[in-house]
Amino acid sequence: MTTSKSYILVAVLPAREERAFFELEAIALKRASSVSDYRVLSEGKAFEARIVTDMDCGLYQRVVLDELSALAIQADISVRPDYGPRRKTLLICDMDSTLIGQECIDELADFAGVGDYVAGITERAMRGELDFEDALTERVGLLKDLPLETLQTCFDKRITLNTGARILARTMAANGAKTVIVSGGFTFFSQRVAEAAGFAHHQANILLDDGKALTGTVQMPILGREAKKSALETHSEGIGGPMAAIAIGDGANDLAMITAAGLGIAYDAKPAVAAAAHCAINHTDLTTALYVQGFTDAEFVHD
Repeated sequence: MTTSKSYILVAVLPAREERAFFELEAIALKRASSVSDYRVLSEGKAFEARIVTDMDCGLYQRVVLDELSALAIQADISVRPDYGPRRKTLLICDMDSTLIGQECIDELADFAGVGDYVAGITERAMRGELDFEDALTERVGLLKDLPLETLQTCFDKRITLNTGARILARTMAANGAKTVIVSGGFTFFSQRVAEAAGFAHHQANILLDDGKALTGTVQMPILGREAKKSALETHSEGIGGPMAAIAIGDGANDLAMITAAGLGIAYDAKPAVAAAAHCAINHTDLTTALYVQGFTDAEFVHD
């Protein structure tokens, strides 16, 4: 006997477009045996509804996304079990290629004249093809003798926040959530990105220097996959635990925290990460992480 289950469905378009919104609504809801509590979260862009279906939530999500793709409609969909608090008390995010559009180590390597080589290692590490710690050690070694002032130049000229990062952090903070960056990158950048986006806490690896230039080494232990999961557990203590957290990342070293969190989101992620996450942001921006929690445009904090 098949058992029907209740889920919360959230669907988001990249931009406001009335015709695409109606098509998205029809496609996303038509397979449900019942629909209730429909609510527009962003006019012409995002909506949510409680659905009942005999499909598993992951299957329902894939079926909808496949049909949207066949019709060349770009949208991001979340289908989650209808239980527990939707608004999370901890926001924990990766930095490189998640909150910012770059990989800081690749940008530094470009200044050192080894950009293409390092970028290739980074890509393989983020896909999970290389041991993260070994790959980081090798790449940092290639930065030896890079003048310290290059780090600030790199931040000023190369590093940009991804769309929605600031609104995501500030909206959740304004609603009482703890906000944390946990990065396999470097504290020089995570500190500045935290300040720019509005995160209260940050953790990352520490580049070592001799006072004038980088020594080509990083302080041990290296912050990698398990350290990110440990950070999730530590920062969620006393505020609901991991199930009360939303974790967002793009690479293989984010997998442990994404799967351990109550809501794990893959942002423009590698295939293995997108497959393991509860939902993926592939076409929209980081404000989708707010819509998935039931926030409306009127609740967004822009300052």
